[in-house]
Amino acid sequence: MSIGEALLLAAEQGQTEQVRKLLKEGAEASYQRDSDGVSGLMVAAQRGNAAVVAELLQAGAPWNALDRKGCCAGEYADAAGQQETFDQLVLAGVQAELILGAVERQEARLGRPSAGPDTYLEQRLSGDAERLMDEQGRAVMMAWEGPLMEAHAHAICQQGADVLNVGFGMGMVDTALQSRQPASHTIIEAHPDVISKMKDAGWDRKPGVRIVQGRWQDVLPQLQTFDGIFFDTFGEDYADLREFHAHLPQLLRPDGVYSYFNGLAADNPFFHAVYLQLVAAELHALQGLTTQYIQLPIQMDDQVWKGVSNPYWKLSHYSLPLVHRDDAARQDNS
Repeated sequence: MSIGEALLLAAEQGQTEQVRKLLKEGAEASYQRDSDGVSGLMVAAQRGNAAVVAELLQAGAPWNALDRKGCCAGEYADAAGQQETFDQLVLAGVQAELILGAVERQEARLGRPSAGPDTYLEQRLSGDAERLMDEQGRAVMMAWEGPLMEAHAHAICQQGADVLNVGFGMGMVDTALQSRQPASHTIIEAHPDVISKMKDAGWDRKPGVRIVQGRWQDVLPQLQTFDGIFFDTFGEDYADLREFHAHLPQLLRPDGVYSYFNGLAADNPFFHAVYLQLVAAELHALQGLTTQYIQLPIQMDDQVWKGVSNPYWKLSHYSLPLVHRDDAARQDNS
């Protein structure tokens, strides 16, 4: 038996001292069995052995390594109902990302994966009342998100507020915002097909509405400050979301509210849990913002995804983010 196999066996049996001994003798904490890609961290997580998990993580076992079926240690813990170990691995993932930037960005397309913003902007879009699609059969936005968009609008907009939405899509959140009678309503949209449909529907003639055409990265300098901000783009990843967050101190008024479409790794409960904590930690550390999540149930039939090449949601709930400045959050809770 190789030293790697011995480590895996000791981890599976919960032999913390033996795991420690083998690591000192040169066993690789990252060892994965050739046949199935299973690691000691995965089997320890499945058994809920927090002590072994801690030893392996400290020795450098990658928290997000995948087996041959594409599952990581956190998913092993989740499938076995090992909540304590699941939380332990979530924390390890957040710490790794904060310190090393170790999250694989492709795991966190903003709920609706694509080949990238430039490719997306070059494609023709089509759709109906149920979905907006690109040329490759990917859903840019879908009608099942309607209740979520209504909740986002309720969270960021009160009557008489100045609001900003980044990404029009099917217009659901903007319609909900309009129903709340904002004083001003700025919409950033980059795709020419979407802009054309917006104008056909008369959005450019609505009182108080300003359409800013272009990528948000290019047009933000044109903007002032807002009471409410919502961010929901297609074809961008977590690095783009993080870049937008860097602008929040200049865009969000002291008592303002920010939210975003929270589809980060929404096809994987473990990676999604990592990103919930990661976003909150980064916003607080870098911008002094406090994040709260409101849990909303998600109910949909599998038929929703018929004809869609990117079924981007597999969770039973939606964590709606509410982001305030620290002082505003304290006032809200007082």
